[in-house]
Amino acid sequence: MAQGMNTALIDAVAEQFKALAEPARLRLLNRLMESEANVNELAAAAGMSQANASKHLAQLAQAGLVVRSKVGTNAIYSLGDERLRELCDLMCERALQRAQSSLAAMKRRAR
Repeated sequence: MAQGMNTALIDAVAEQFKALAEPARLRLLNRLMESEANVNELAAAAGMSQANASKHLAQLAQAGLVVRSKVGTNAIYSLGDERLRELCDLMCERALQRAQSSLAAMKRRAR
């Protein structure tokens, strides 16, 4: 974190992390990292209903993490910030390293 963050900035950062703290929203973002898509495509990829996907997409849009555009009668969603790819890579790498460390520790204890 940046040194000297004030309370308002800390609160804003926490709101961004809250939007990312739901696995269903992460599944939607994961699909959007491939390409833009409509809500039905996103719902199918994330294994959820269209209504549930719409609810989560609205929360992601409110946080500025996705953008919605109209193409004819379709709403098309895309990433709102390409830096999400970097954040995902960083966090996925971290989660993988933690899992590998836990597995190594379990193997050591089993000996």
